[in-house]
Amino acid sequence: MKTLRKLAILESLDAMDHAQMEKVMDYIREILRQEASREDRRRRQQGMEQIRKALQPQQRIRPSF
Repeated sequence: MKTLRKLAILESLDAMDHAQMEKVMDYIREILRQEASREDRRRRQQGMEQIRKALQPQQRIRPSF
């Protein structure tokens, strides 16, 4: 099923002229950049959370006996 989709995409790309292909490639690059920036943002947030946790004063463990 995926191979049929890939073939259809390739055929439609072959039918385009150079300017249209460049527009499609720019669109794909922009989508990939957005996904990469989301991943970077998520990694930074996780890192900041870990730093905050490490800097918080640790609670003392009280013996239960």
